[in-house]
Amino acid sequence: MPLPTIATPSYELELPSTRKTIKYRPFLVKEEKLLVLALESESNKEISNAIKAVLKNCIQTKGIKVEHLPTFDIEYLFLNIRGKSIGEEIEVNITAPDDGITQIPLKIAIEDIKVKRNSEHTNKIKLDDTLVIEMKYPSLDEFVKNNFDIDDDKNIDQSFDLIASCVDKIYNEEEVWSSSDVTKNEIVDFLGQMNSIQFKDVEKFFATMPKLSYDVKVKNPKTNVESTVVLEGLTSFFA
Repeated sequence: MPLPTIATPSYELELPSTRKTIKYRPFLVKEEKLLVLALESESNKEISNAIKAVLKNCIQTKGIKVEHLPTFDIEYLFLNIRGKSIGEEIEVNITAPDDGITQIPLKIAIEDIKVKRNSEHTNKIKLDDTLVIEMKYPSLDEFVKNNFDIDDDKNIDQSFDLIASCVDKIYNEEEVWSSSDVTKNEIVDFLGQMNSIQFKDVEKFFATMPKLSYDVKVKNPKTNVESTVVLEGLTSFFA
């Protein structure tokens, strides 16, 4: 007689980017092990593959392509799957801003962590009177690189590479150049033609992008100084 199957609960979540409600399940022990091994490997490729595999397994709504989800959707979805899998609270250690040393342990309810939007954010950047560059959000691979990369030595070439991978199209009133029709090197060369003001406008797309965020008030037990700390991005909550 075969062993019984363990029932797995199902939950609903609204994707921040589309407001579409999807169904998902918690990750299983074998999937948790896959994540732990990937993180221990310190390999971006293995971490990316593990997150991709877990999200694909846990998302139960058909038609959701993990590779096409914006990074903030991935962060929000992964955090909530983690919550249903391990616990509804995350334990974090926050460094007191006033002395930069004292560690303050804190528990945060996952349901309180939301994706925040910036009213100044836009994916269409006007370069001059006629030319516009339209951006798309970073891919899953770029998401992993930015959240888990052990090497923090990011140079100008890496910045250009990231921006180039997020260019969707360039257009004016007469013509459209899609990123799918040109090489990344051509896009990098195009970016190199920008002046400082234009390039800063493109960088603003990333700086104002929707992001996982939580404001927490802490009190340093050694100095009694109260501060507000903003936690942003998956790594701030990953425990």
